[in-house]
Amino acid sequence: MAFRLLKSLLILPGNVLGTVPAVILWGSAGSAFEWRLATTREIGFWAAVGLACVALALAISTMKLFVRVGEGTPAPWDPPKHLIVEGPYRYVRNPMISGVLFGLAAEALLFHSWPLAAWLGMFFVANNFYFSLVEEKKLLARFGDQYALYKANVPRWLPRLKPWSPR
Repeated sequence: MAFRLLKSLLILPGNVLGTVPAVILWGSAGSAFEWRLATTREIGFWAAVGLACVALALAISTMKLFVRVGEGTPAPWDPPKHLIVEGPYRYVRNPMISGVLFGLAAEALLFHSWPLAAWLGMFFVANNFYFSLVEEKKLLARFGDQYALYKANVPRWLPRLKPWSPR
């Protein structure tokens, strides 16, 4: 299981939060959109630290749930066997993607980079289409009424104020 999880982490969020931003920063160097690292004297630095902490907390908690409850990984080639409706999934249907979005926002602030902010926007739009057109249909086919009830009670992106319980 450890190798399966590591593989999905390196390929999915590893590329979204690592490879693509590195290429964007490299490509924007010397341009009108050249990046600059925030200093500890700037509010953006501390906002980036806060967002990164939220991103890390969501990543750790959701990965644990994927392994422990779902008995799978977040990768589409190795999906969970059981629907996860615990932890942050009681508030929002896509806390893992929310964590990645928080991570991208942290990077954009830390590097004062509009191109990274644009990547954040494109990633969100792409995921919104993917989840509504593909992922949710697959989950409904795999988990049936259980997912339909969950989907009807837990929002896709903006979290509930009170945790949802399927009971």
